[in-house]
Amino acid sequence: MKRGFYTIMTAQFCSSLADNALFVVAVELLRSRGAPEWQAAALVPMFALFYVVLAPFVGAFADARPKGQVMFISNAIKVVGCLLMLTPVHPLLAYSLVGLGAAAYSPAKYGILTELLPPSQLVKANGWIEGLTIASIILGVVLGGQLVGPTVSGWLRALDIPLIGHTASAPEAAIIGLVFVYALAAAFNLRIPRTTAPLRHLPANPLALLGDFWRCNLRLWRDHLGQISLATTTLFWGVSGNLRYIVLAWAAAALGYGTTQASSLVGVVAIGTALGAVVASLRMRLERAPRVMPLGIAMGVLVIAMNAIDNVWVAAPFLMLLGALGGFLVVPMNALLQHRGHNLMGAGRSIAVQNFNEQACILGLGFLYTAATGVGVSAFGAIAAFGALVALVMWGIQRWHAANLRRYPHELQRLFEIARRDDLHG
Repeated sequence: MKRGFYTIMTAQFCSSLADNALFVVAVELLRSRGAPEWQAAALVPMFALFYVVLAPFVGAFADARPKGQVMFISNAIKVVGCLLMLTPVHPLLAYSLVGLGAAAYSPAKYGILTELLPPSQLVKANGWIEGLTIASIILGVVLGGQLVGPTVSGWLRALDIPLIGHTASAPEAAIIGLVFVYALAAAFNLRIPRTTAPLRHLPANPLALLGDFWRCNLRLWRDHLGQISLATTTLFWGVSGNLRYIVLAWAAAALGYGTTQASSLVGVVAIGTALGAVVASLRMRLERAPRVMPLGIAMGVLVIAMNAIDNVWVAAPFLMLLGALGGFLVVPMNALLQHRGHNLMGAGRSIAVQNFNEQACILGLGFLYTAATGVGVSAFGAIAAFGALVALVMWGIQRWHAANLRRYPHELQRLFEIARRDDLHG
């Protein structure tokens, strides 16, 4: 791997660490202020909101400026969102601004991989960056849980730091601590090397990007290999994005855990995902990516089976296995999607299309879960519904790919040959 790749990984780790810690802290902030439970559940769709709304623009913005600069600006937006959570602004609105920063960050983070590395290293690079991202999720949710716990929050409030004092609540003190983590990520962003990839200038009329984005979206959905990888990653992240909160709710209902204890179980899922991602990066190749689709059906079945677990010693390895299946599924499919998107429309635009679909799925499922929570549906019922959904839809995607193989054998053979050639020769 080139040297700049490790700078990107370090910056991504710090930014993702703070993102995931902030989610746990935000849940506790709402609970400490007596907010109804549906507002905590609404954190997931609110974070995804700007991914969907700004999808036509962030990809083009990432392609128009050096990727490291875009990542720096994005982290600055996240810092502003954190600080707003300490003001009378509603935490859900402030948290959505952090989502805005994340929406702008993602096309640059993934897009620079296709600019910096040859196609032969894309699966490996995705495995490492996803593995590191999952490691940051593990440490982030644990960090967030500890930051709102009595020991660490008491230590933070004892420090002579602006905006933190004895009168600050534990979540408020934790938010200030996370601002410094975002600042560290921004410092690494400034050290990301400029690639030789040409910049694509933004049009004079930004609204013209809407038509361009729609055409890019249709192009990827009409590609008979891109559509399968996009459908798979869209479903995976739609469910995984909401499962993060559902595990917290399930741990409270099934095990009687508070936020600090429950956050460790989210970390267990992430450990398994990291292991699956690393194994996939070592064993899978681009042209073999569709072979992992049956793992998605298995994931759905395992999610339903969570409802039968009421012991943490059973839950921990079970959740790790669930995460491992997800990691092995998403890495090769994500790499294949990046490869097709880069060939069809350019890195930044293809990642923006991917984010739009994945975050729209998170948004839709998140609002459904929030509404269900508002009318009294239990965490057990939501888990069963999510598991059945992922298994059924994943089965449908697998049948879709099989139909494409029958109808367009020569086209798909050509696309697989391109993937194989690029994977072997760069």
